[in-house]
Amino acid sequence: MSIFEAIVLGLVQGLTEFLPISSSGHLRVISALFGWPDPGAAFTAVSQIGTELAVVVYFRKRIWAIISTWTRSLFKRDLRGDINARMGWYVILGSIPIGVLGLLLEDQIDSVFRDLRLIALNLIIFGVLLGVVDRYANKRRTLEDLTASRGLTFGLFQALALIPGVSRSGGTITGGMLLGFKRAEAAEYAFLLALPAVFASGVYKLTDIGGNEYAGWGATIVGTLVAGVVGFVVIAWLMRFISTNSFMPFVYYRVGLGILILALVSWGVLEPNEADENQPARSEIVSTETPGEETEEEAASEPSPEPATEPSEEPSEQAAPTVDPITGWEIDPEVGLPRNPETGLYHDSELGMDVNYDVTSGLATNPITGETYDPSLQYN
Repeated sequence: MSIFEAIVLGLVQGLTEFLPISSSGHLRVISALFGWPDPGAAFTAVSQIGTELAVVVYFRKRIWAIISTWTRSLFKRDLRGDINARMGWYVILGSIPIGVLGLLLEDQIDSVFRDLRLIALNLIIFGVLLGVVDRYANKRRTLEDLTASRGLTFGLFQALALIPGVSRSGGTITGGMLLGFKRAEAAEYAFLLALPAVFASGVYKLTDIGGNEYAGWGATIVGTLVAGVVGFVVIAWLMRFISTNSFMPFVYYRVGLGILILALVSWGVLEPNEADENQPARSEIVSTETPGEETEEEAASEPSPEPATEPSEEPSEQAAPTVDPITGWEIDPEVGLPRNPETGLYHDSELGMDVNYDVTSGLATNPITGETYDPSLQYN
């Protein structure tokens, strides 16, 4: 991932994290529109640490009151009825659903949940639900009315945000208004409830940054910093906006964006997922090279011993190594690159990522710069 991509995606993350329009869905959609690879669940999770730091700064007085009062209430019985002490327990309780489901559904979160068609449907369905609840729910409660059961219900709605397109803030606020909480009260608790889950998810995904992930450390740090700065501005604006306005502008936006994504996917402008984008190249490589390998074996097994001895000496001199020392994958001597056994694509160890290879021209494409090059030259 280039620094430019990281800045753009950091802006998107900061702008959309607190609005009820799904930041993870927007990261996936914006990347697809620009023709960039999916930034991945790891980049999404880590960059959200930046926006949650914005929450810490904005609600710093409330957060300190909750932490200090809750801690003291462990030793002082008379503080246990204080709303800040109770809020500490409610945040802990409400964080359990997303923590448990996040671990159980980790593979799906990293793969099938990132399908653009699913994201579009979630934008539409949960956008309509947000609008209906905002319009008809009896919103009269404040955070003083929080109970353990209501806090857990908030947490269940937050867990829906594991699926891109739902929106963490949108899902949690919708659940809060269903329980009768005012818009600003539901939003404040939604932002506080997100802190443990987002920080835990971001730290957990730190180990996935780099390696085979598209986003490296430099890009992830830049994206996280940009998201944090922009997120602080957005959260300050949103808290003022919803005190006097409804969520209907966001509902219209979600539904319109969802319909647009479905249309672009159906017209073939956008590929619904990364697997679909790579599938033609993968099948093309397999179908064209499998016959080639068979004919070489047949040719080597047939006539004269002379051709059999000559090639055996030449390859040993020219010699592309049979196994890539970095990945441990077998190198295709005709292409000059190791093949990723999981994706079936060729892997450039110098770039640290899979690359598209054109069998006809014999050239690979650098996914960062878009430049083509002959991969066999680097092993000569």
